[in-house]
Amino acid sequence: MNTQFKKGVLDLIVLLVISKEDKYGYQLVSEVGKIVDVNEGTIYPLLKRLTNDKYCETYLEQSAEGPARKYYKITTAGRIYLEVLTKEWLDFSGIVNNFIKEMQNND
Repeated sequence: MNTQFKKGVLDLIVLLVISKEDKYGYQLVSEVGKIVDVNEGTIYPLLKRLTNDKYCETYLEQSAEGPARKYYKITTAGRIYLEVLTKEWLDFSGIVNNFIKEMQNND
């Protein structure tokens, strides 16, 4: 997938995932990786930024398999931001999809 396309949609995908269920970092990498090819070096800085921007918050939870895990939870501000991002994405992708169809039909 085009790197620029991926960068433009990662906030949306991560917020969608944690809006359904709190996740810890590795879970997020795995879940987002099912949609777009990402690694920890991409997700963790994004999570830090989303946390700094108050779109998500963290908490620690004990793990049976080792040390406590840091979970990410969407905030009220994050849900509002998610709504905005979703609308913008749907509008943008619809315009681009229509343009592609028009250009292909003109061939």
